[in-house]
Amino acid sequence: MKVEPVIEQVKKKPRKTQVWSIGIFRGATLSDLRPVMGMPVLSAKNVSDIHAEFLADPFMTKTQDTWHMFFEVMNERTQKGEIGCAASRDGLQWDYQRIVLSEPFHLSYPYVFQSGREYFMIPESYEANSMRLYRADSFPLKWSYAGTLLEGPWVDSSIFFFEGRWWVFSNPVAPENQVLELFYADVITGPWQRHPMSPLITGNKRIARGGGRVIVLNGRPVRFAQDCFPFYGTGVRAFEISRLTTSDYAEREMESSPILSAGEELWRRQGMHHIDPHWIDGRWLACVDGWSFEERPEVEEL
Repeated sequence: MKVEPVIEQVKKKPRKTQVWSIGIFRGATLSDLRPVMGMPVLSAKNVSDIHAEFLADPFMTKTQDTWHMFFEVMNERTQKGEIGCAASRDGLQWDYQRIVLSEPFHLSYPYVFQSGREYFMIPESYEANSMRLYRADSFPLKWSYAGTLLEGPWVDSSIFFFEGRWWVFSNPVAPENQVLELFYADVITGPWQRHPMSPLITGNKRIARGGGRVIVLNGRPVRFAQDCFPFYGTGVRAFEISRLTTSDYAEREMESSPILSAGEELWRRQGMHHIDPHWIDGRWLACVDGWSFEERPEVEEL
């Protein structure tokens, strides 16, 4: 008896996917940040060297007359983040360059900073069970591993230099979005010491998780936190640090906080969760990210 082959039937149905994109905001104060025209400035469709699902966690720095931006690119095929780079002359219009850092494990939150003449990056690398430091061999496109700062599954580590020391805020991957830790060191490579008041925050999804570059404003550090209540990516809150020593810590939420939240534009209609602000020509220029739901087809076997 001849057996006819079974033909598998498939149908497509839409599914809602959380899609992140990158924008540029400007304003005279942190409470007055507004999007520039033509948002978003970078999205998955701009990525030319891999199939990207979304872009998020932008950090930028200026060298001579060019801005360089680094950000997470979610690889649609591997479902792991890689670090991409874009360039701009004016900080408003951006040209995607390429993927500059990829590992067998997930990377995101590429906190780029300068120390002396060298450029460093601390990307989120919790899948490697370590807080890893990278150095630019040839800025901005070539990076190499320079050492481990802390062991453990840390996320969204935010480093800054203040009053002669290096400080880093970070969050353990669990419990998710609820705990803020602080460490300090005399040099970037360590050894790093846990602050005696750390963890600074426990059990609070609204103010614990890092949300961008730590800045110094009027002589005081300002940290940004993701508001993860009632859901991840609700907004960004700002906290002024009034006391920071190796034995003491105090902060207060700024009156203008939250400084970022969902907007009417489609690309950030559901929320925002990251900021990197720079004081340029008498006002703030900030790269940010936002998200919305996008319907994409899903194949289902019958």
